[in-house]
Amino acid sequence: VNVTQQVLIIGGGIIGCATALELATAGSRVTLLERGTLGGEASWAGAGLLSALLPWNYREEVTRLIDGSRALYPQWVQALSASGIDPEYRTSGLLVLPPYDLEKALAWARANGEPLTELAAHSLEPQLGFDTPALWMQQVAQVRNPRLLQALRRMLALRGVEIREATQVDAWQTAGSRITGVHTPHGVMEAEVFIVAAGAWSGEVLGEWGAHLAIKPVRGQILLYKTAPGRLRHMLYRDGLYIIPRDDGHVLVGSTLEDVGFDKQVTAVARESLVQRAVELLPWLRGTPLVGHWAGLRPGTPDNIPLISRHPQIENLFINSGHYRYGVTLAPVSAQLMADLVLGRPSAFDLRPYRWPV
Repeated sequence: VNVTQQVLIIGGGIIGCATALELATAGSRVTLLERGTLGGEASWAGAGLLSALLPWNYREEVTRLIDGSRALYPQWVQALSASGIDPEYRTSGLLVLPPYDLEKALAWARANGEPLTELAAHSLEPQLGFDTPALWMQQVAQVRNPRLLQALRRMLALRGVEIREATQVDAWQTAGSRITGVHTPHGVMEAEVFIVAAGAWSGEVLGEWGAHLAIKPVRGQILLYKTAPGRLRHMLYRDGLYIIPRDDGHVLVGSTLEDVGFDKQVTAVARESLVQRAVELLPWLRGTPLVGHWAGLRPGTPDNIPLISRHPQIENLFINSGHYRYGVTLAPVSAQLMADLVLGRPSAFDLRPYRWPV
């Protein structure tokens, strides 16, 4: 295994940062290019709920990766603690309100050894606007994205990763079936290995090399409330809507799924819809200050299946992208699998489902 090679990663979101840390920890010399600010796009904007939303409705290619990543998360966060920043990884549990398919959910729980029970929603969250049977997924955890990204950034610096922000890739420099460098506004940057982890922008970055990629931006809007810490103790989910409490009393409400291209504007329509649906669940939110409203562009892919692969024609070009709604959830396992590919390490996963389409 050659671990002293020079690796250039394009894209400084959660996947690019996690991959950079994994490779640098293994001994590679890593440079991370980001056209904006590190973690400033979908990684920052997401909610940090570390589970598939109703995993029994997803394909095994997705849930297998998510399970692998959830298993890695505690030790990954422990390693990040050397940064001195607490990413607020918490197992706060997820309360799933109807509609749901009870038989399908219980069958999934049995098959996966996951604790899942049906109980009265008010027994866990008495301030809900109505009582109803609900599914309790007690092992679902969350992380606070902006703090996680701050911890990652500090760890990258400690590991000697060179971070170049405000640096976009304008063109590729090739020789035969290899990339030799990328053109940026600051000149040509050379490396032995190139990894594209540019989220929704991966196709744009790759140009002719990404002709068959089915990655497109899908806008998600999120609201942020501020209340007293501990007022809401568990994460809630109902028919596409989630509500997530943070330690300091902030409460996130999300999210929309909008096919609007690279438009990151927030809309009054989405805000009103999210407010209305959140207040139905938690009437006390009506009198709670709304302190934030933002949007992010997820890298949407068919069936939520990401691409973790070597390019079919170019031997030193790789992709780690297309994680759609689960970039933060899948960061530890995706970084590990990408490093396995780049370094020629044996992998715990069959990576064929995540191959570059030809």
